[in-house]
Amino acid sequence: MNKLLIANRGEIACRIIRTAKQQGIATVAVYSTVDAQAQHVLNADQAVCIGPAMAAESYLVVDNIIAAAQQTGADAIHPGYGFLSENPALVDACTQHGITFVGPSASAMRAMGLKDAAKQLMSEAGVPVVPGYHGESQMPELLAAQAVKIGYPVLIKARAGGGGKGMRQVHHPGEFAAALEAAQREADASFGDPHVLIEKYIAKPRHIEVQVFGDSHGNVVHLFERDCSLQRRHQKVIEEAPAPDMPSAVRQAMTSAALTAAKAIAYEGAGTVEFIVDGSSELRTDGFWFMEMNTRLQVEHPVTEAITGIDLVDWQLRVARGEPLPKVQSDIHMDGHAVEARLYAENPSNGFLPAVGYLARFSLSALGRADSGVVAGDRVLPHYDPLLAKLVAHAPDRPSAFVRLARQLEESCVMGTITNREFLWRLAKHDAVVAGRFDTSFIAVHFDQLVATPCLPALAAAACIALVEPWLDDQPVAPVANRLGSWQLWGAAKRQVRLLHEGEILLFDCVQVHQAPMGQYWQVSCPGWSAFPSSGFQLCRQHVHKLRVNGVVQPFYSVLDDHEMSVQLGPEAAVFSLPVPGADPSLEHSSDTILSPMPGRVVAVHCSVGERIKSGQALVSVEAMKMEQDLTSPRDGVVEFIGVGVGDQITEEVELVRLVEE
Repeated sequence: MNKLLIANRGEIACRIIRTAKQQGIATVAVYSTVDAQAQHVLNADQAVCIGPAMAAESYLVVDNIIAAAQQTGADAIHPGYGFLSENPALVDACTQHGITFVGPSASAMRAMGLKDAAKQLMSEAGVPVVPGYHGESQMPELLAAQAVKIGYPVLIKARAGGGGKGMRQVHHPGEFAAALEAAQREADASFGDPHVLIEKYIAKPRHIEVQVFGDSHGNVVHLFERDCSLQRRHQKVIEEAPAPDMPSAVRQAMTSAALTAAKAIAYEGAGTVEFIVDGSSELRTDGFWFMEMNTRLQVEHPVTEAITGIDLVDWQLRVARGEPLPKVQSDIHMDGHAVEARLYAENPSNGFLPAVGYLARFSLSALGRADSGVVAGDRVLPHYDPLLAKLVAHAPDRPSAFVRLARQLEESCVMGTITNREFLWRLAKHDAVVAGRFDTSFIAVHFDQLVATPCLPALAAAACIALVEPWLDDQPVAPVANRLGSWQLWGAAKRQVRLLHEGEILLFDCVQVHQAPMGQYWQVSCPGWSAFPSSGFQLCRQHVHKLRVNGVVQPFYSVLDDHEMSVQLGPEAAVFSLPVPGADPSLEHSSDTILSPMPGRVVAVHCSVGERIKSGQALVSVEAMKMEQDLTSPRDGVVEFIGVGVGDQITEEVELVRLVEE
């Protein structure tokens, strides 16, 4: 193996390049037209453009990947995760052109690629599986009848792919038809296969998976388990290894079942056997069931690397070259505890909708491992998954690992786009999480606690101070001054600042209390908020800003982007709008107009002009960053206007539907 092409982008491409270079292997990146300056392109030895922005026309085109390998003389291809990583067509094409594929065989992929067939195979091999319907017929009436037979609640799941796409939880028969249609549409868009299966939804489920590794010499080992139960929208956000409160007997039973699964298909390379586990009480040897096998590297593989000291990509490359596994089972041991948080560009308080933007500031804590595919100055694009980075903490014990992870999140700074950083921080600090008392519904149940912003007044004070002293952040003074009220020209320097928060304009008084050589002290007050910081000050030293809240001094960061001021104070952040003179902020929140909350593609229009609509009814479905979002009506009314059609590419705040009173 002399030259490795990575058929992927972003964080995972950068991570694979790093290990390949350590082995002395030359690397080739592939990129779409909008990724020409992406970090994986800049880090690789060579790079080839493979098509336009849409993944279906670039990263998902097997012929383009093979052509890039031939053009650069690459003799091996690593698929990363996502995209073509579990597509046997790429494996077949590699075999046909004499290129080494870093991953399992096409037959192993096909055996595990369709969840219905995989469950049947596992059942025959003696691996416990979840009760459900895994048949070929996709008649809606049959599927609805099977759901009733299985018993509600049920889970509709795409048989191809993963990551929560094409998945819907259904609690009542009346919800089934709409959920089925949405799941099939999303599965078709994500994997090119609308086929779904129906499974019993396990109460208080935990998601525990086992990392397995096989080689071409018949050796198969496991590298212990990971708990991935902390999820939103069926997608993982925090993962850890080993699983909390895992009895040794259950670990033995679960890892043995995973090895049985891998041996049943003569598996080679890195794979993950995922189990759904009954978390209603203590873990039992008869309380877990096979869900699926991911025939690739997992996003959360770093926690396994942390506790075992094994570089999984290094093993992948060695196995692909025909070498035996570097270690036997008895040589693989656990050391301490590791936990990983996925830092996404998304808005937790708005249904975790993906966000785009320019990364004006991007710095990750050096306290632990940080895998990322972006740097300050990059743009978060609407075409791909919004994962920005993975923060990994490793410590001797579980509580210490979570303390370290929380600190990493607090020390990291991301500005210019909305992220889930503070949400992750609250999650990592939650008493129940630290104690290991959670299942896959934890985020939904505790959502209000996890998205609250208790230090909002302090963040507002920081925003005001950053606006009255814009030179501290290299911001142009004139445009800011046009948005603010007048300076007071006598007595102490005073300025009024207007900020828009959740549709309400608030007026702040900023008075200069004292001027010092290294900074200016300001008193900030707002009549509308009683719990306001007593005083604040800002210090200019290498563009670090500081705020004093009730006697405690904290650094903060701010970025002004057109009419929005983003502020980060410790672990928490907020975005405030600067009202445009003459504009009526109430228009931005009109219940008559449904605007697109994000750039994306319209995949369905569920209403027609003149139709009577009920509050909460789905009007338009928009796909962005590989996820589909239903936009619903805020009230009862009649559709007066529809501004989009299926297939339209839209930007943020495009008028989709307008309502009138009945």
